[in-house]
Amino acid sequence: MRLEDLICEKCLKPAGGDALAVVDIQNDFIPGGALAVHGGDSIIPGINRIMEVFSTADLPVILTQDWHPSGHCSFASAHPGKKPYDAFKSEGLGPVLWPDHCVQGSPGAEFHRDLDTRFAQAVIRKGYHRDIDSYSGFLENDLKTRTGLDGYLKSRGTKRLFICGLALDYCVFFTAVDGVGLGYEMYVITDLARPVGSPPDSVSRALKTMTDKGVRFIRSADILAG
Repeated sequence: MRLEDLICEKCLKPAGGDALAVVDIQNDFIPGGALAVHGGDSIIPGINRIMEVFSTADLPVILTQDWHPSGHCSFASAHPGKKPYDAFKSEGLGPVLWPDHCVQGSPGAEFHRDLDTRFAQAVIRKGYHRDIDSYSGFLENDLKTRTGLDGYLKSRGTKRLFICGLALDYCVFFTAVDGVGLGYEMYVITDLARPVGSPPDSVSRALKTMTDKGVRFIRSADILAG
């Protein structure tokens, strides 16, 4: 499945019960970073606009932030003889190993300077358990450890969650699927997300799985300001 194959919703106006989650707009995921996503910087102006739409409507805006300790087990450097993007699978890790990235307190873990963080009402950090990775904004990869996002959204009365950011085939994907499983109506903003694309079929598999799970899709131009 390709992005151009998706059926996108038209002309939705955020209202009570809606929220926006912006996934991992951090220096290490931007071109020039340790785990750069192609075009990751190009979506930041659009994300700022959408954050302002939700903020102006007094709706929750949440940022997620990868926050790994040095030597995290998802890093290839933690496994002698392994290289970044080598296939690897164990409980809470995989399907590949990554370059060292978003290490706690490092410049690479910081939000990109162009992201207008003043619109955010909460920051959810994830991936800080050394032996468990965390793609989803809701659940770590052991599918048991919660990040706190679900509790925050429920306390705010959220029913419908719009998500965007990096990367489409990992953290955005897993956040969307887990959100559906937790009872939220999930919308991925397709033009405000970019994929890693590793392994080569990661995007097609992510799009098909999201579609099958009932995730909906929308373009940022169809999210209307009040």
